[in-house]
Amino acid sequence: MDDALRHVLKRLHYPLEIMLTCVRWYVAYPLSLRHIEEMMHEHGVFVDHTTIHRWTMKILPVLAAVLPRRKPPVGSSWRIDETYVRVHGEWKYLYRAVDKEGHTVDFLLTARRDLATARRFLERTIGRRGLPDKITIDKSGANTAAIRSIQHDTGAPIELDQVKYLNNIVEQDHRAIKRIIRPMLGFQSFRCTRILLAGIETMHMIKKGQRDCPKADVTFAADQFYSLAN
Repeated sequence: MDDALRHVLKRLHYPLEIMLTCVRWYVAYPLSLRHIEEMMHEHGVFVDHTTIHRWTMKILPVLAAVLPRRKPPVGSSWRIDETYVRVHGEWKYLYRAVDKEGHTVDFLLTARRDLATARRFLERTIGRRGLPDKITIDKSGANTAAIRSIQHDTGAPIELDQVKYLNNIVEQDHRAIKRIIRPMLGFQSFRCTRILLAGIETMHMIKKGQRDCPKADVTFAADQFYSLAN
């Protein structure tokens, strides 16, 4: 078991298998916490939805931190876009990047959508994944200016493409994330939203085959999620 997870579990007094199952259901399927509470009751496990929420807040950060160390490299042609997420009655912005195969490159929840934020997302993503050969975006002025500024400051020969239909890959990928968060009925804090979105993105990457497993060890997405705890 991961040392960080072992530390988290010290004060959580349910079997790990039950907690991981509830957490995975929440980030893998369009279910509310009350749905999961009811489903667990049907299996003879009586746990309150507030307890399940506490498990997600404690366990997801640990698992989400493990996956990047077990991901294969992504492609060098990126599609970048942002989508809206409601937090405590206000719209926030989820910046996301995928490669041309649809594999997730990176994501970042932000309070604003402007040049500084777009540049911060790009710098973080480049720092984690290396310089891309090409970035495709829509007509966003902030994203355009951020890429131009990085080209200017670093001298990197990044090709910029602004053909909308080429960005359909990332726009379609947004829908998979939005489908999961819809039953959650809005988020109440930026911190909780960030943790849950990291968990949803982690499960989504596993479903897309972004868990680096030897061919002989390829298992179901659920097993790959649970293995992050080992």
